[in-house]
Amino acid sequence: MSADVAVSLSVLAGIVALSDATRRLLSRALADTGLSVYAVELVSTFQLCCCTHELKLLSEVGGIEPRLALTLTYLASVVHGLTFSGAIGNPSGALEYAYRERMSRGCALLRIACQFAAAAAARVAVQVIWGIGWSGLHVRHKLLGYQCISPIHAPLPRAAFTEFACAFAVQTAITHTRAVEEKYRVHAVAAAITSVVYAGGSVTGAVFNPALAFSTQFPCSGNSFLEYCLVYWLGPVLGMMSSVLLFDQLVSLVSRKSSSLHRQPPDTRKTK
Repeated sequence: MSADVAVSLSVLAGIVALSDATRRLLSRALADTGLSVYAVELVSTFQLCCCTHELKLLSEVGGIEPRLALTLTYLASVVHGLTFSGAIGNPSGALEYAYRERMSRGCALLRIACQFAAAAAARVAVQVIWGIGWSGLHVRHKLLGYQCISPIHAPLPRAAFTEFACAFAVQTAITHTRAVEEKYRVHAVAAAITSVVYAGGSVTGAVFNPALAFSTQFPCSGNSFLEYCLVYWLGPVLGMMSSVLLFDQLVSLVSRKSSSLHRQPPDTRKTK
């Protein structure tokens, strides 16, 4: 293992440990105020964005092998799932909760605001970490002015559809594993995330999270703000809603057919 990878893994572990300690502290301090859920959302999204920044740097600037990058993506997804403590970390997820009335619209909007605030804070925080120069990779990135190039390598309609498809696939995995015990569910969702990153990473980076994209992709040169909004905001939100609405309708249709079959009168034909 190279020194750059070892340092980056240490940075990732430090971010997770510090975020977890902060979550626990804020949860206790704000337990009686009703604000703890927003604090946890803020810290968890910050953790997600910071870790993704470091993984993105390893992959794009460090040039690590794709197999190692996917392995780290899977492990990071599992760790986030096990440590988020009820946080969503994705505006699309907050919208889904509001649609299903699992939280109020006001709560969903506040959570989304926390997610974007954390995304912006993470963008600043990682530059401070990289500026310390703990590894040669960090030093090189600092000398380049923390520049990044747009990961969109396809026409905008195809790029937007890629993010749509990634969000659709991950949301479907989330929906169909809700009944699974949490310690097993995080692995199923992490496997889905890793699969879509493998499939769509070369096209758009496969972010499928509007807040995460705001932190990691929007600062990159190569596309306009509106183009990034189309690909990384509209695509994932439509993908999530398509999955939710499609499977809600399928469940409703199957339930109606099942009910109609049970209500059919018995066969009263007489045998001769």
